[in-house]
Amino acid sequence: MSNQIRQKMADTIRFLAADMVQAANSGHPGAPMGLSDIAVILSEQLSHNPKNPSWLNRDRLVFSGGHATGLIYSLYYLWGYGLTIDDLKNFRQLDSKTPGHPEFGHTAGIEITTGPLGQGVANAVGFAMASKFVGAQVNSQTAELINHNVYCLCGDGDLEEGVSYEACSIAGHNKLDNLILIYDSNRITIEGSTSLSISENIRLRFESQGWDVLECDGHDFNEIEDSIRTAKGNSKPTIIIANTTIAKGAGKLEGSHHSHGAPLGDEIIAEAKSACGFDATKCFHVDEDVLAHFRCALERGDLAEREWIHSLKTLPLMEQNEALAALQNPDFSRIQWPTFDKADATRNTNGKILNAIARAIPSFLGGSADLSPSNKTELVDMGVYPKGRNIYFGIREHAMASIVNAMALYGPLMPFSATFFVFSDYLKPAARIAALTGIQQFFIWTHDSIGVGEDGPTHQPIEHLSQFRALPNFYVWRPADGAENIEAWKVALSMKKSPSAFVCSRQNLSILPTPIKGSAAQGGYLLASDENATLTLMASGSEVELCLKVKEALNAKGVHVNVVSVPCYDLFIEQDKSYIDSIIKQDSKKVAIEAARGLEWYKLADEVIGMDTFGASAPADKLFAKFGFSVEGVLEKIK
Repeated sequence: MSNQIRQKMADTIRFLAADMVQAANSGHPGAPMGLSDIAVILSEQLSHNPKNPSWLNRDRLVFSGGHATGLIYSLYYLWGYGLTIDDLKNFRQLDSKTPGHPEFGHTAGIEITTGPLGQGVANAVGFAMASKFVGAQVNSQTAELINHNVYCLCGDGDLEEGVSYEACSIAGHNKLDNLILIYDSNRITIEGSTSLSISENIRLRFESQGWDVLECDGHDFNEIEDSIRTAKGNSKPTIIIANTTIAKGAGKLEGSHHSHGAPLGDEIIAEAKSACGFDATKCFHVDEDVLAHFRCALERGDLAEREWIHSLKTLPLMEQNEALAALQNPDFSRIQWPTFDKADATRNTNGKILNAIARAIPSFLGGSADLSPSNKTELVDMGVYPKGRNIYFGIREHAMASIVNAMALYGPLMPFSATFFVFSDYLKPAARIAALTGIQQFFIWTHDSIGVGEDGPTHQPIEHLSQFRALPNFYVWRPADGAENIEAWKVALSMKKSPSAFVCSRQNLSILPTPIKGSAAQGGYLLASDENATLTLMASGSEVELCLKVKEALNAKGVHVNVVSVPCYDLFIEQDKSYIDSIIKQDSKKVAIEAARGLEWYKLADEVIGMDTFGASAPADKLFAKFGFSVEGVLEKIK
């Protein structure tokens, strides 16, 4: 393709993006205009099929700078993903297909929801890691079913966020040669030049992390093309430092930080169009020759997928097909759930459940942030990533969760991540995106309360249950024994559009009696009852056992008590009112007990016995006594 038509294609993207932001009177024109030349070369290099955005062996393209939606939607319209000019005109408007930041499942072709800077880089690492794992299961020396690349466009802001450093370190360590990071180095942030806040040598940073580093003029088509072709042949992950000018072609705003997050203005856009030989009176205009060149993606992509499907039918080793089918079609009926007959910590019961699932489901894998011995997340005798199913994320919680989000969206995988509950603070942004997007990630969080003990208040989660229960479409399970733990997993495995968290104890918890009414699968159930009950105690996790002991003590005093176990508050409050009323006796005094903040319990309870302070450093039993989570302490508070 001649550079002349390439230039026309790039300018078309520029002005579509500028027109979108201008029409919305909101958005970011600078990055799309600066990246337009790179986008044209990517259009030639990318293997994807707009007719089938879910084709497994497609190249993945992640826009870590999610604010560059003017570029994203322009490309997806031009490539033929179903967007129309009217969709571009409705940019950032209510219920449009073109929201302010890309949303997975909302706009065809968007691989993952990005917005908070840096997470997209980690997502790209996740896609690359998922590809390597699936390839290790299904590829052979004579036939590669999975051999695509992962591209990520990022900017200065992405590389300043700590999550990108964590993720790129993991990528270099794992030698992800299928990952190509294109760094839009325009040296501009919202406040002005990057020299205000950063002076590190990006080349040396990435070389030290085990990456290949290339550099090019981000507006020279030949240099861009050469860099991408070289990167595709490298044996390490590659970053291409593309030196660009923000708002390229925008006249007096070219290179200015004022072009980052505000419309350029009708006058500047008209002058820019005229300077490039475009009709300044036309908005959202695409010449037929430009559209024809972009829409070649339809035929090229359809042919590539057909050839891939044909290769599946002519493989010399049928085992590869069978391995792929096993990954894509998990059979949960094959899981042999463990049984539990003695007191145990739920981190231990959860570990046994993880291994039972993994033995039956080959797509089940995951790892911990350097805490697998404590989280009990090791998948025994199942090897180390990429060939095996134990991933060693190191002490990188935010990158871990963002990586696993992408692995879950990759296709045929069911991944989990793990850390101490208190360190969920470090990965909260990724958990929020999982909930917002509807990603079935399994979060394993152990050491669930002040029962952590001697490590003290820095390691004792107080507000964390409330924080995650407040998150929409996020299901927090805090099982009180192994049986509840199993029910939690059965429900979580069935929730294809929601993340689940398993908040597990360090200390041993007793086996609970058989439920009286309802089940853990409904989020809450009646565990012990008295038809004359004047008091209902409710709790989750370790405090359920305490409720049973308090009931015994009150029964001895002639007080009639019901006990309700609520392993998943989020699921329980979604039940019909008639079910909730059948579990919680409404004419009784209702008291929730939780060794955490617990303010959300007021939706169900008249009173909450919870934590009003942070914890302390001491053995767990001493802490529970100090903060009133003993039979005597509870009786004193409710008498």
